[in-house]
Amino acid sequence: MFTGIITDVGEIIHLEQAGDLTARIATDYDVDSIDIGASIACDGVCLTVVSMGREPRNWFEVQISAESVSKTNLDTWTLGRAVNLERALKVGDELGGHIVSGHVDGVATLVSLRDEGDSTRMTFEAPEALAPFIAPKGSVALNGASLTVNEVEGARFGVNIIPHTKAVTTWGAVKEGDRINLEIDTLARYVARLREWGA
Repeated sequence: MFTGIITDVGEIIHLEQAGDLTARIATDYDVDSIDIGASIACDGVCLTVVSMGREPRNWFEVQISAESVSKTNLDTWTLGRAVNLERALKVGDELGGHIVSGHVDGVATLVSLRDEGDSTRMTFEAPEALAPFIAPKGSVALNGASLTVNEVEGARFGVNIIPHTKAVTTWGAVKEGDRINLEIDTLARYVARLREWGA
């Protein structure tokens, strides 16, 4: 379980496709505090740590199934790419964003971005099947970051990215056409399921 508050920006330093995809990610996290089997959200995808080390800098490795690659933007990962990171919640941690599972629902496309004051307004197009779960002033996780939806029109929705968020995540480097991991709000998912059953 995560909150969508990014705590590090890692860098992909090795990729290997042998059965599953293995990615080595450099990080500022203290690897002594990471256990084998720990969950780390990487661009919003909950992945399991399978190894770690210190050379040439702190790093951890994750294995990514073909299923995860097919349902996310991880097929665009390349060496040197920056990746939003968040470690799993611990009891007593502050819940600063919203409840995020790390189970990406689909991939949205960044269709426009424009500056509004110091912030940047970004508009995304969600897959049609996920659009009904996105509501104004609701929450979404985009590449792992918890963001508030400003407006919704059909399958398109907008968010504002403040300068701090751009500085401490990968959001300062995105461009139109980028494919973005999207996780809808867990509450919206359960409300929709209850309505299906007439509850």
